[in-house]
Amino acid sequence: MSDVDTIRSFNRVYTNRIGLLDARLDGSSFTLSEARVLYEIATRSTPTAAEIGRSLNMDRAQISRTLKRFAGRELIEVQDDPNHGRQQLLSLTTSGRAAFADLNGKTQDRISSFLERLPPRNRERLVGAAKAMTDALETDTQTRSVTLRGLRPGDLGLVTARQAVVYADEYGWDQSYEVLVLRILADFGERFDASREAAWIAELHERIVGSIFLMAGGECEVGKLRLLYVEPDARGLGVGKMLVAACIERARAVGYRRLELWTNSVLDAARHIYERAGFQRIREEAHHSFGHDLVGQTWSLEL
Repeated sequence: MSDVDTIRSFNRVYTNRIGLLDARLDGSSFTLSEARVLYEIATRSTPTAAEIGRSLNMDRAQISRTLKRFAGRELIEVQDDPNHGRQQLLSLTTSGRAAFADLNGKTQDRISSFLERLPPRNRERLVGAAKAMTDALETDTQTRSVTLRGLRPGDLGLVTARQAVVYADEYGWDQSYEVLVLRILADFGERFDASREAAWIAELHERIVGSIFLMAGGECEVGKLRLLYVEPDARGLGVGKMLVAACIERARAVGYRRLELWTNSVLDAARHIYERAGFQRIREEAHHSFGHDLVGQTWSLEL
């Protein structure tokens, strides 16, 4: 099935299962487009018709017709914008707020009932997929909220798998890289020392989009920054910078005098993050690993 067919198939199933094809949404007197306009007016602070049109990607004529119907039913009131004489500000009347509350309650009940009918695993998968689709379709990256957290059960395996897949896709690295990550993280998990080591998982809308590890080095005053990675679709959001900054801060807090890392010259984005954080390259050497001829680099930061 092609990408286009997959999306179209999803649209057919989704719209049918939650009743978007009904002439009136959730048994109300509103069509789907009317309900969306009502929602925008209810949840925004005195929006203009143009703002609603841009938000919903609806043309001015359709917005105008909808607002006229709302005005005829005394659901909205209109006042001139004191800052822009040609614009009008929209708000709900008492009747409009009551209509919105009734519609919103029915929609909540309908979706709740739909979810309750699903087996727990299917419900979890559906909600997770909805979050992922919202993230993928969000165009304003400033609204995205990246958070860092510590390790949870299952994270070591997930990080290993994603690093193996990402580097295979982007650089053609073979399975020996996955084996290396497995060994590093297995050792980290077995010998973890909370007084000298730490790990961070970056999440975006509850999805893992990156990670980094602070590990003890061979010398007591030297810490190791290891296994930084960021998901391709989360790059440009400052995830790598956040992870490196967290690792440096903790390294200082636990008393390391120096932080070192090993990387490869082909990992340009990571190298730029290290440089901006103050790391200095202290040596490099050619090697054949992961199915390729590479140039390994050691970087150091005096703390």
